[in-house]
Amino acid sequence: MIKLYEKMYEKKKTTAQNAVQLVEPGEGIIFPIMPGEPPELLKALPSNETLSGNTLYRMLPSFPTVDISPNKLKQVSIFLSGMDRKGFNQGNIDLLPNHFSDIPALLKRRTNRPVIMATVSPMDEDGNFSLGTSPSYVASLIEDAKTIILEVNKHMPRTFGEKNTIHISEVAALVEHDFELPTLPSPTLSEKDLAIGKIIAETVKDGDTVQIGFGSMPNAVMDYLMDKRNLGVHSEMLPDKIVELYEKGVVNNKYKTTYPTKTVSTFAIGSKRLYEFMDNNRDILMLPCDMTNDIREIAKIDNLKAVNSTVEVDFLGQCNSETVRGLYYSSTGGQADFTKGVRLAKNGCGIICLYSTAKNDSISTIVPELALGSAVSTSKNDIDTIVTEYGKAELIGKTIQERVEALIEVAHPKFREELRQKAIEKHFIAEKVENQEETMVTMEG
Repeated sequence: MIKLYEKMYEKKKTTAQNAVQLVEPGEGIIFPIMPGEPPELLKALPSNETLSGNTLYRMLPSFPTVDISPNKLKQVSIFLSGMDRKGFNQGNIDLLPNHFSDIPALLKRRTNRPVIMATVSPMDEDGNFSLGTSPSYVASLIEDAKTIILEVNKHMPRTFGEKNTIHISEVAALVEHDFELPTLPSPTLSEKDLAIGKIIAETVKDGDTVQIGFGSMPNAVMDYLMDKRNLGVHSEMLPDKIVELYEKGVVNNKYKTTYPTKTVSTFAIGSKRLYEFMDNNRDILMLPCDMTNDIREIAKIDNLKAVNSTVEVDFLGQCNSETVRGLYYSSTGGQADFTKGVRLAKNGCGIICLYSTAKNDSISTIVPELALGSAVSTSKNDIDTIVTEYGKAELIGKTIQERVEALIEVAHPKFREELRQKAIEKHFIAEKVENQEETMVTMEG
């Protein structure tokens, strides 16, 4: 059988220019989340002169957008990055609103029998390629794909999970292209990051399961988890510092109520060290995002601490995690999935963190109302706990007055009085009690 698979492999091996000719007019093309994107196939796409009414879907792209007429190839982002953010704000790239868990269903709705192009690990003796770092939404679309074109890269780690492999018999064409996978440097942690990380880490108990979101603030949490024991991990993104937590024996997934002994994730972006750690590591389970981020699955995880970040939060507890001054910067991702799911989990806690200020401490990120044009990423009804470098505000079960008071307590001190006055103007809180008492004495006199 091995020889049969090798013959099939050689028969389907071709150049990127030849492979992209398999795309027919009107078809949707789907790339995995970085670093699963196939750069050679991307670069070759414009060589297909029959493209017309096609659509290319990408999420957090690590390579530039294609210079081609949108009438031939419309480019749609599922989550903006530095590669397509400018193009979106110029009207050249479109954006598909989504919860991470919904992406497979949304793409099936938009493109029946798509073309899948992906970077994969080398073929194993059973004829299987691994999606490696990036099963995410692609894993759930393989069975419905009309055409599968692969870019085989020896640097893509072989990972294990569900729907995480593609058999050579399913492949229409493949190209070989060995290149170092895109990496994401570890963020430089500020004093604010560390203060926030310490506050959040204090809520994590031995034996808990954690979900760590994207960015420096959530990652700072892991610096303060090094003295914990028997932690589990169930997270959409596999963070770089998971390697150190494993090496120190902090993470062993011993008490997880779902997938015990396994670290669960749907994509990974990090250092070469992380990718090497993942390679052939059966302790890591890479699942499709409609499994990892399914609210019903998250709800089964006891003692889950879900940590995500935001841009601004208003007096009601609404979080904008996607736009800056009304312009789109990123997307929702899995924040709402975990915020909703963790509320249903036994002893679950959803934490949203942010710096108390922005623009060199010139503006407060705790605001009376979100900026005009902002997206509401997390609903006021789903919010649990807000953390800044000044502390945590537990909003779940709180009234509007109680929420405002709690949020003002964790705002930057220089904005607290201004925020209080705004809250009074909006009739969210009353004048100070002592002022009310003075008024009553005057009236009685």
